[in-house]
Amino acid sequence: MTSDARPELSSTSITPPGWMQGLLRSLAGVSAHTAAIAQPLAGGVSSDIYRVELAGATFCVKRALPKLKVAADWRVPVSRNRYEIAWMRVAAEIVPGAAPRVLAEDAEAGAFAMEWLPPERYPVWKEQLAGGILDPAAAASIGDVLGRIHAGTADRQDIAARFPTGDLFHAIRLEPYLLATARAQPALSARLTDLAVITAANRRVLVHGDFSPKNLLIGPDGPVVLDAECAWYGDPAFDLAFVLNHLLLKGVWKRHWRGGYLHLFERLVGAYRTHVGWEPWQALDARTAALLPGLLLGRVDGKSPVEYLTGGSDKDAIRAFAREHLTKPVASVRDIADHWRDGP
Repeated sequence: MTSDARPELSSTSITPPGWMQGLLRSLAGVSAHTAAIAQPLAGGVSSDIYRVELAGATFCVKRALPKLKVAADWRVPVSRNRYEIAWMRVAAEIVPGAAPRVLAEDAEAGAFAMEWLPPERYPVWKEQLAGGILDPAAAASIGDVLGRIHAGTADRQDIAARFPTGDLFHAIRLEPYLLATARAQPALSARLTDLAVITAANRRVLVHGDFSPKNLLIGPDGPVVLDAECAWYGDPAFDLAFVLNHLLLKGVWKRHWRGGYLHLFERLVGAYRTHVGWEPWQALDARTAALLPGLLLGRVDGKSPVEYLTGGSDKDAIRAFAREHLTKPVASVRDIADHWRDGP
């Protein structure tokens, strides 16, 4: 959710903790006496994550935490775990390979096991972006996968019924990103609150909720999406704005690559747009463009500030850009990109 999708391996291997035992026993062919080695993955803030070796197999185990490991007092129901599993299964039905295979689950422990995807074959898109690997084909494939998942779930009440997560999405997305930011920026409070209300009211597709470069692996057969703890049946504009927001922010951090990030922005949007048939593109485009400055400001003044922007001048420039576009909304994400090209 707010952690890196591929945290670094720690140097310590341990016996699997007690809460993991039931999950391990549920795996086919594993007995209570089978030896297992668990290696904690360092860096996560929303879950306990382990790389586990058991009976000649390697897989990943994830358990949702009730309180996130961040400075703010951010508490989230662990029930999000079962909706993450459900999102992964739905996504893989629509786009085979777009999510890791779920191997076992333990609802009582709030944990599940999924296939381990080796980092040498499945690099994290965030790491590529930070290192200057700006592949337009990768961006287009990400937009394509997101568009296919949205299109495949659009206006499907059977899918909507599986994700009664409006309150959860409010707690882990709308509140920390828009409403907390509204409290920090009183002059923009009404506009940010309106964005939260508009987003919450739009229920059209299955939304990932954390569709971010840190949760996207560039696999040999296409993107693989991780960390669907925020899954919700709602507004597709949120997913699109969320990932585009990161491409804008990278252009403040690595200004010399800003043009490259914006090219990825354009390729991702173009690939996504080809799948939009559940509503007019102009309507979705306008909602996405309206959300983008709110999310930009949320990564400076909300509960989850982006970790790589530390300079006060960078933050002030983002605040100024966001303020202008919140008070004077534009009609399309292309307008946002064009205005961003020369600033902040």
